[in-house]
Amino acid sequence: MTKTMRALAILVIPLIAPSLACSALGGPQASLPTAENTTVLFQDDFSDTSSGWDRVQTDEGVTDYDSGTYRIFVDKTQHDYWANPGRSFTDARVEVDATKVAGPDQNDFGLICRSQDTKNFYAFIVGSDGTYAIEKFSDSGSEILGSDAMQQSDAIRQGAATNHLRADCVGDSLSLYVNGQLVHSVTDSSYASGDVGLIAGTYDEAGADIAFDDLVVRQP
Repeated sequence: MTKTMRALAILVIPLIAPSLACSALGGPQASLPTAENTTVLFQDDFSDTSSGWDRVQTDEGVTDYDSGTYRIFVDKTQHDYWANPGRSFTDARVEVDATKVAGPDQNDFGLICRSQDTKNFYAFIVGSDGTYAIEKFSDSGSEILGSDAMQQSDAIRQGAATNHLRADCVGDSLSLYVNGQLVHSVTDSSYASGDVGLIAGTYDEAGADIAFDDLVVRQP
């Protein structure tokens, strides 16, 4: 099923700091290089609810700490919600464990890097139906980099499962790894540095509920 672009929204409330907010690889998927001995620039297991992420709950969605994870719940169709910790990095390797808790398999969730503000950033997303993409968001809207639509990969665990995601933003190279396999790589030079973040969204059915854990930002 072809997926269309959704509206992008950030949940904010007073007294909370606002979020700072090419070609596809072909052939066999590559293995994930080891991350041992790399410098950790930032990490969060979301056990400390004062570590700087947004804490927002509305009728249409949630971006908040939840039982030792960070939860993004989107109860509105054709929307993405996201959150940022308020940091800034240039070259970075960002990793997280993401679990579909509830909602439709036709969803999207993943990582953000080089976020300039609430409209300008890169998003590395997968869906619980086995799809993936690298997107660039800008003042003029969003576009999938390196392909015309979301693509399919057997590396993605479908349904109510946990996927280990990794986004590499190194120079103008942007790469998405899922469960230890490189699934997509593109080049884009629009953003050279910025915040990291988490994102989740819906398509034709509301209710995407994603729990994120063990975020790590490493020097590549």
